Amino acid sequence: MIVNIHEAKTNLSKLIAFLESGEDVVIAKAGNPIARLVSYEPLKERKPNLFKEKIEVFEDFDSGDEDIIKLFEGLDSE
Repeated sequence: MIVNIHEAKTNLSKLIAFLESGEDVVIAKAGNPIARLVSYEPLKERKPNLFKEKIEVFEDFDSGDEDIIKLFEGLDSE
């Protein structure tokens, strides 16, 4: 659904009900889309140590091809 700014301000409650049904709303100014309203989705709860003892990191994980290491180190200077 695309609505202009005035219509969005006037019908905010109706637009929220539309969002609750799972649809997005695009707000336009002079016919040009400028914003998109979407339903709020809460962040998923993080579980600390979810992968503990499931991932193995080798002691020498940061050693390797010197050319590749130089490429990564060069990224800091950009």
